[in-house]
Amino acid sequence: MTVPDFQSMMLPFLKIAGDGQEHGFSGTLEVLAKQLGLTSEDLKETLPSGQSRFDNRAGWARTHLKKAGLLESTGRGRFRISERGKQVLKNSPDRIDLKFLMQFPEFVEFRKVARQGNKATPDGEINDEPDQTPEEALENSYQRLRGTLAQELLERIKGCSPSFFERLVVDLLVAMGYGGTRKDAGQAIGQSGDEGIDGIIKEDKLGLDAVYIQAKRWSRERTVGRPVVQAFMGSLAGQKARKGVLITTSQFSQDAREYINRIDTKIVLIDGEELAQLMIDHGVGVNEVATYTLKKVDADYFDNE
Repeated sequence: MTVPDFQSMMLPFLKIAGDGQEHGFSGTLEVLAKQLGLTSEDLKETLPSGQSRFDNRAGWARTHLKKAGLLESTGRGRFRISERGKQVLKNSPDRIDLKFLMQFPEFVEFRKVARQGNKATPDGEINDEPDQTPEEALENSYQRLRGTLAQELLERIKGCSPSFFERLVVDLLVAMGYGGTRKDAGQAIGQSGDEGIDGIIKEDKLGLDAVYIQAKRWSRERTVGRPVVQAFMGSLAGQKARKGVLITTSQFSQDAREYINRIDTKIVLIDGEELAQLMIDHGVGVNEVATYTLKKVDADYFDNE
């Protein structure tokens, strides 16, 4: 079973608090996970930021129940069901979700404040993506923007000359911490002859080992197959090299990827998608436009009240 969306957790969460006792969040999570039949693998699922998806969704279920007045805080990280919450459970609802909570004025006000700065919508209208918490919506939007940027990078690269692409590859590896300086790395390009090697770069700043590079600026439809990888391995053997990086703007065949797992020579394959993502991560060919910092309440600060 996969982790339910946060709205589907609202009713089970409220029912756990239905005994009228004070509850802690971590203890409630354990009970909720068992009631939902989640496995240890389900609970390992994370958001791109690394936060537990289950914890995130359960946390937002609790927040919305509190904002609707169905739960009340009793101390740091602790809560219990309110009289309104008891009445809701007494009516045996089939489901509690955002639309259900809109019957409570406090929740309507919470939604209105939360929307400030966003495009206005009619009062009471729920048009958010219903299965996503705010963190999930933010991270999904970020990933969509990142995906669009990656595609634009690849299109730009394919319009550049082969020599520029080779320089770009070295720039990226230097940005990732290989090769010491760009000057050191640049001196190695083109010094290995025409044996299928486009560049040589130091593995570390001390130059304890060398990494040989081959760059294939191919169209997306053209797949780099096993014969190309085998030829690259032969080039490495001719240089008595032990390590190589084969980078392409297109993609590798499954046979090519399986092949490198069966050979002693260490060859890393980087396809177009991974190349673009690495460029974004290490600031090669991209500029930072904006930075958003996500913050939360510092509970320790308020404990000193």
